[in-house]
Amino acid sequence: MLFSSISLFTFAKKATSLCFVKKIATVIDVFSSARSIRVVHCDVRCNIMVQVYIRRLIVWYVSLSKTGFRIGSVLMADLRKVQRTATGTFFVCLPRDWSEKHGLEKGMMVALNETIGGKLCVDPKYNDEPTPKVTSLTVSPFLGREIVGHYLLGSDIIRIEAKERIDFDVRKVVKATVGGLIGLEIVEENYSQIVLQCLLEPSGFPPEKILRRNDAIVAGMHRDAVNSFLDGDVQLAKSVTARDDENNRLYFLLVRILRTIIQNPRLSEKLGLTAIECLDYRLAASLLETMGDACVQIAAKTLELNGTKPSEDLRKLVSSLQAVCHDAHEQALKSFVNKDIALAENVRQMREKVQFLSVAIENEAKAEPLEVMPQTLATTAFLKQIYEHSLDLADLVV
Repeated sequence: MLFSSISLFTFAKKATSLCFVKKIATVIDVFSSARSIRVVHCDVRCNIMVQVYIRRLIVWYVSLSKTGFRIGSVLMADLRKVQRTATGTFFVCLPRDWSEKHGLEKGMMVALNETIGGKLCVDPKYNDEPTPKVTSLTVSPFLGREIVGHYLLGSDIIRIEAKERIDFDVRKVVKATVGGLIGLEIVEENYSQIVLQCLLEPSGFPPEKILRRNDAIVAGMHRDAVNSFLDGDVQLAKSVTARDDENNRLYFLLVRILRTIIQNPRLSEKLGLTAIECLDYRLAASLLETMGDACVQIAAKTLELNGTKPSEDLRKLVSSLQAVCHDAHEQALKSFVNKDIALAENVRQMREKVQFLSVAIENEAKAEPLEVMPQTLATTAFLKQIYEHSLDLADLVV
């Protein structure tokens, strides 16, 4: 028997046994052909396990849907029977509502594209030029953050409008924000409006290429930040801080590209990235950006010392820790890009050495002057953070 829906009704106090919960699961399994779930009520007085299990059942049912799900309103995947003509051609009828929604008529062409997972994507507007995504903003105290947010969401044109004249301070904020976002330019400006446009073509920026470039910058910051601390080089420390701007720019660009790929299946196929891989790249980019921030913190400790250097023994220990963390960083990225489990495991095996050197530095730092010891311990902590982020990066390899 085919049921169109399954209703979950109120459970009274007596419905508290685990056996009863299992019966619910059995019913759901038997009626797995149901096309929607309607939640009527779940009494808060009933056994908490019942409530939790019901929620899990709903999540389970949602996960089965391939086309999206809204409780009580939208049906799950519209199943169609594959048919075959006398000549051997297979065909499936398109849903009427979907066809009318996209203005399809007899004789019109649609494009069928096979995805990486073997699914067929029906595109009714395959020959249409993609329309630019336009966003309108008003002047507000959070204008800079709003511009960054819509840039990351893939907006092609961002219009900033005001009822009256846009003052100098607002224009300064807009130009500073635009300077930190790759590809975004001011294309029009008058007394009450500023128009920003992203001039990048997403297909020309493979995520792996951007990630490698970002990693090269962070690796250089890592090396120079520690060297500036060991040598008391204030100018080198300042250059590390300055390079963090480029690190952030590449991070924002990569997030924008990844979000665009997820929203555009055709672009996903062109760049050869699945949605899961986009998620992994997003996490990897975040970890690299955080490593860059840790390097900036190490450079800040150099500036606080203002040329003062640690003792020779302490410098050797910090240099050794930096070498291990830098090696872990390099191997983590290689393992992520190449999906190399052996390299990822090497990163994990470095933990014992990192811990040993950290303890040795803490013991040696006790003999340092009072103005050097806190900065040394802080630098050690930031290096350990870099190692932990490298380990997280390596753990993305599955």
